[in-house]
Amino acid sequence: MALWDSRFKKSLADVALKFSSSIDIDGRFYNEDIDGSKAHVQMLMKQRIISAGDGKAILKALEEIRKDITSGKIKFSWRDEDIHSLVEGQLVRKLGERGPAGFAAEAGKRLHTARSRNDQVALDERLYMRKELVQLVKLTRTLQKTLLKKAVQYKDTVIPGYTHLQRAQPLMFAHHLIAYISMLNRDVERLADCTKRANISPLGAAALAGTTLNIDRYYSAKLLKMNGIIENSLDAVSDRDVMIELISACSIIMMHLSRLSEELVLWNSQEFSFAQFDDSFSTGSSLMPQKKNPDIAELIRGKVGRVYGSLFGLLTIMKALPLAYNRDMQEDKVHFLDALDTTKDCLHLASELLKNTKFKKDRFEKELDGDLLLSTDLVDYLVRRNVPFRKAHNIVGNVVALCVEKNKKLNGLTLKEYKKFSPEFEKDVFNLLTARASVKNKKSQGSTSYVEVQKQINFWKKKLS
Repeated sequence: MALWDSRFKKSLADVALKFSSSIDIDGRFYNEDIDGSKAHVQMLMKQRIISAGDGKAILKALEEIRKDITSGKIKFSWRDEDIHSLVEGQLVRKLGERGPAGFAAEAGKRLHTARSRNDQVALDERLYMRKELVQLVKLTRTLQKTLLKKAVQYKDTVIPGYTHLQRAQPLMFAHHLIAYISMLNRDVERLADCTKRANISPLGAAALAGTTLNIDRYYSAKLLKMNGIIENSLDAVSDRDVMIELISACSIIMMHLSRLSEELVLWNSQEFSFAQFDDSFSTGSSLMPQKKNPDIAELIRGKVGRVYGSLFGLLTIMKALPLAYNRDMQEDKVHFLDALDTTKDCLHLASELLKNTKFKKDRFEKELDGDLLLSTDLVDYLVRRNVPFRKAHNIVGNVVALCVEKNKKLNGLTLKEYKKFSPEFEKDVFNLLTARASVKNKKSQGSTSYVEVQKQINFWKKKLS
C-alpha cells in the first residue's frame, strides 16, 4: 500500500508506478533519509507528540533498517516507489513483527506525523549536498596541491605565454600552473559559500503550509547540525535554487578542468612536445601502432558537457513551476547526482593525470631567446628612456616588421639597424633579448618574475598546508 493511496479505490497501475518510481535514484539518500527521520522522531518525543516508548522503538528500528540497506539485506524495488516509502514501509513491517497485538506496528505509523515527503526530500537533498560539498572541496584542494608540487618541481622552467594561441610573452611555467591554483581556490570559495545555504533545514514545513501540531523545527535542525531553518514553509519545499547553485559551481570547476585539459592535450602533441603523459594514463590506436593518445585529458574536457547539461536540465525543470511542490521536481536528482559524480571523478582524474605527467624543462628557453614575443620588453625599454608609450609601441612594431621581412629574430638585428628606428636604442638593449631576462626584469606584484613566483609558491604552500 502506497503512503498516499488511502482515498483511492484502485491501486496505481504497475506501468504508472514503474514510470513514477524514483528509488533507483533517490535510494542513494537512504542514510540522509534515516538521519532526518531520527531527528524528526526525537523532536516529536521532546514535544510529547508521540510517546517516549514509541519514539525509542522507532529510533532502534531505523538503525536496524540502515544496517539492512547497507549490508544489502534490503533490496530496492521499483514497487517501493521511493526511499521514503521504503524506509517507512520497512519500519512498519519491522515493528509489526514485535507484539503485543500489533501495538508496535502502530508505533511505526507515527513516524510521518507532522511531516510530508515534500519537506522530507528537500531535507534529504540538503543533507546529501552538505556531505558532497565536503568531498568536492577535498578533491579540489588535492588538485591544487598537485599543481603546486609541479610548480615547485618546474619553477625554473620558462615557457611561452599565449593570447589568442599566439605567442605573447615569456612566463615561468610555475606561474602558469599557479594561475590554475588561483582559479580552483575561487571554486573552493564558491563551494564553501554554497554550504552556508545548503545547511539550512526545511524539515517541519510539511507539504507547504506547515502543521497545526506543536513541533519545534529549530530543535530538529539543531540535532542535524544545521544552521537554522528555512522560515517560509512554502519556500522550504518549492525551490531547488541551492541545488542549482551547487551544479553551477560544479560547472565552473569543470570549465577550469576543461581549459587545463586542453592545454595538456596541446602540450602533449608532437608540435609542442612539452608534456609527456605516463603510459598508464594514455591509450593507443586500434589501427595506428605509433599512437599515444591523451584520452584522459580529452575525456575530462568532454565531460564538461554533461555537467553543463545537468545545470540547464534542472533550470529548465524549475523555470515555470507554480508554487509549491510539483512532481516534475523528482527529476532534479538525476541531474544533481550526475553533475556531482562527474565533477568528483574529473577532479580526481585530473590530479592523477598531472602526478603522472613529466614536462621537458629545456623545451622552449633557447627557442625563445630573441623571439618576437620579447617585443614588449623593447617597448618598456624605450618607455624607461622617456619615449611615450604609444610612440614606443609604434617603433617596436616597425622593428618587428623588419624582422619578419628579413626572417630574423630580434637579436639578429644590429644596433645600427635598431638606431634607424630610434636613437634611444643602445648596446644594452641586447641584454633584454633572452627569455630569462624578460621574466627576471618583471617588477609588478603577482608577475612572472622569479621573486614574485616564489612569493606565490610560498603563499600557496602556507594556504594549502
